[in-house]
Amino acid sequence: MALLANLVFVFVAGLITALATGLGALPFFLVDDVSDRWNVALWGLASGIMVSASVFGLIFEGLAEANGGSVVGVGVGMLVGVVLVVVSHRLISEAEVDPQQYEEADYKKLVLILGILTVHSFPEGVAVGVSFADLGFEGAQIVGITVPLLAIFMTIAISIHNIPEGLAISIPLRSMGVGKWKMVWWAVFSSLPQPIGALVAYYFVRVAREFLPVGFGFAAGAMIFLVALEFIPEALEIGEDLPGQGHRELVSGLVAGVLLMVPLAVL
Repeated sequence: MALLANLVFVFVAGLITALATGLGALPFFLVDDVSDRWNVALWGLASGIMVSASVFGLIFEGLAEANGGSVVGVGVGMLVGVVLVVVSHRLISEAEVDPQQYEEADYKKLVLILGILTVHSFPEGVAVGVSFADLGFEGAQIVGITVPLLAIFMTIAISIHNIPEGLAISIPLRSMGVGKWKMVWWAVFSSLPQPIGALVAYYFVRVAREFLPVGFGFAAGAMIFLVALEFIPEALEIGEDLPGQGHRELVSGLVAGVLLMVPLAVL
């Protein structure tokens, strides 16, 4: 019964990160357009948060596992995470999904889109799920459940990371004249696989505890490489017409993201 309650709790945490993607559409309730400067800064912020959470949280936590093979386990996990991102990146590139297709897609097309989004969102969902591995043991009390501080930070980190993704999805939908609340829905839809990924990862590391360092390494490697392969190139592409090609906004966002996650290293 306790395991079921924990699974529900982890699923809700993953759902929160998915719902946060919808926040990316909210600026269009206030303005007609979002400047490239702010868009680049948001991608920089997300990148800084993801890398810091991976290093200060996931990698440190994996290395802190008592067994002697933890260093090897973390390293192997990171390598597998990198391979997953490379493979998923190629799959997504070959089956590119334009957000403009969301509104016009039939049922079969939506299933295909959701499958591609699952590949894209899986590393973030895994990161959330793995961070909850010690749920119920030590941490902060939330609705009567002891939640690891790493899990709190990771849920916040992925949620913040999802906001610029939601914005990137909403911009082409806005150009199509799609309604504001529909933009929120499609942004959330793009991250719906995350709570499933969180659930699967949490259950796996709880049942196969000896693989926990590998799980931490996997999530960290995937997220760090995701930043290098997708987030930063995306930010630089958006900022190529800005003064200095957006490097100042990107660096400012990166620094802000790192500083935001420093308490994770201290705690």
